[in-house]
Amino acid sequence: MGPEEMRLTAAVPSAASPLAPPWLSYPDDVNRLDPALWAQDVARPGEELSIGGLTVSALAEEFGTPLFVVSEDDFRARARSFKDAFDAAFADLCGGVDVYYAGKSFLCTEIAHWGAEEGLRLDTCSAGELAIAMRAGIPGEHLSLHGNNKSDAALRRALDLNVGRIVVDSLPELEQVAALATSLGTTANVMLRLTPGVHASTHEFIATAHEDQKFGLSLAGGPAGPGTGDVASSPAAQAVAAALGHESVNLLGVHCHIGSQIFEPEGFELAARRLLAFLGKVRDLHGRELPELDLGGGYGIAYTEVDAPRPPAEIASAMADVVRSTCAELGLAVPRISIEPGRAIVGSTTFTLYTAGITKTVRVDVDGDTQPRRYVSVDGGMSDNPRPVLYDANYSAALASRTSGAAPVLSRVVGMHCESGDIVVRDVYLPEDTGAGDLLAVPGTGAYCWALSSNYNWVGRPPVVAVRDGQARLIVRGETENDILARDITRTTN
Repeated sequence: MGPEEMRLTAAVPSAASPLAPPWLSYPDDVNRLDPALWAQDVARPGEELSIGGLTVSALAEEFGTPLFVVSEDDFRARARSFKDAFDAAFADLCGGVDVYYAGKSFLCTEIAHWGAEEGLRLDTCSAGELAIAMRAGIPGEHLSLHGNNKSDAALRRALDLNVGRIVVDSLPELEQVAALATSLGTTANVMLRLTPGVHASTHEFIATAHEDQKFGLSLAGGPAGPGTGDVASSPAAQAVAAALGHESVNLLGVHCHIGSQIFEPEGFELAARRLLAFLGKVRDLHGRELPELDLGGGYGIAYTEVDAPRPPAEIASAMADVVRSTCAELGLAVPRISIEPGRAIVGSTTFTLYTAGITKTVRVDVDGDTQPRRYVSVDGGMSDNPRPVLYDANYSAALASRTSGAAPVLSRVVGMHCESGDIVVRDVYLPEDTGAGDLLAVPGTGAYCWALSSNYNWVGRPPVVAVRDGQARLIVRGETENDILARDITRTTN
C-alpha cells in the first residue's frame, strides 16, 4: 500500500478520546503535517518526513538520536523577515530598527554567524555567551549584555569589548558598572531595564514585566502611589538620575521585556506607551531626551494547532503606530528602536528526532468509566527538553520514519529519565501501531530546549545538525560518555 492509500484509509472512530484536552482535534489524517509547526523545508513527499530533501532515517543513521535538526534556510528567512519588516515599518520614524537576536534561546557559533550575516545583532546574558560572540567575530558594538546578577568577569569582558550596551537591571548594578568602567578608564554604554507593570498573557514563570519578580527597575512607587511612574521617586527615575551623574556611564535609553510566548498585541503596545511616557518625563526633569528605546521580544510561535502567532510585518506595523502616535502626543523625538526576538526566529526552525522504545497502554478513570491512553517512550526526554516540566509547555509530534494506516490514538510521549514528570508531549494523536524502532519528530524545539539541556541521569546532551541544500553538517557535537566522565574527578590510589 502506498502512502496516499494509507492516508486515505486511516481509520476514524466515532469520537475522539475524552481524555484529550479541548484544544486538541482528532486528525482526519494522522500522517499530515501542520505546516505552521515546522520549518519551511520540512515535508513528507513519500513515506518519510524529510528536511531539505534529507530523510529522517538518513539523519538518524548518520548522527544517531536524539538529534536536534535545524533548517539553516528557515532560520535565515525568519531573521530576514524580522529585520526587513521592522526596518520598513520604522523607516519614516527613526530610519530602521536594530534587531538583536536573543542568544539565550539557542546559541552556538554557527547560529551567531547566521544572524550576523542576515543583519542581526546579538543579545547575550553571560560571559560564556560573550565568548561565543567573540568566537563568531561579532563586533562589540553589535552586542548587548543582559542579566540581573552579572559577574565582574562578564562586565569586564563586556567593557573590554566595548559592547554596544550593557542592560543594567538594578541600582546596585549601576554602581558596579560605573566603578568597573572607572577602574578600566573607559565609558560603559548603558540601558536601564524597566518593569512597566504590564501583565502579559503567558505562563507566570516567563512573564517578566510585573512587579513581583527579579528583573528590572520599577516605574511604580513613590509618594504619589503605586503605578504612577513618579519621576522623582521611582526606582527607574532614581537610576536615570544616578546614571546621568556618572562620568563613566553613557546612558543610551531604557529597555523592557514583558515575557515570552505572547500572542496578544495589547501588552507590547501598553509597554511601549508607558516607556515613552517615562522618556518624556525624563526630558522634562533633566532636559535630555534619551536616544534609544528597546521594546524587548517574547513573540510567540506555534507549538500546537491552536497557537496563532502574528507575522513580523503585523507586529512591526502595530509597534510603529504606537510609537508614532505616542511620540507625537508627547512632543518627543522618536528614539532609535530595538527589539530582541529569539524564540520567534529559531523556535520553529528545529525539530527533535527521537527513536521510540517501550510503549504501553493504561486505563484512566473518567466519570465512572475508564479510557485508554497510550504511552510512547523515547530515547531522550527532560534532559533535552525540560520545558514541559518547567512551564507545562505543550508540543506536538509526528511519526516520522513511515506513514501509517492505523487509527489515531491519544498518546503521551515520555522520556527515559527517572521522573514521572518526564513528559515530552503531553497529548497527541499518533497511529495505534507506533512502536519500538519508529522515529518520532517533535517540532518547535529550536528555542530553550538545547539551551536548557542537562546531563540528568548522566545522559549526554544531543548533537545539533544543520541542514541546507541537501547537506547536513554538525554544528554542535553530541556529548559522549568520555565527555561526561572527563569532569568527574576520581580518587587517586598509591
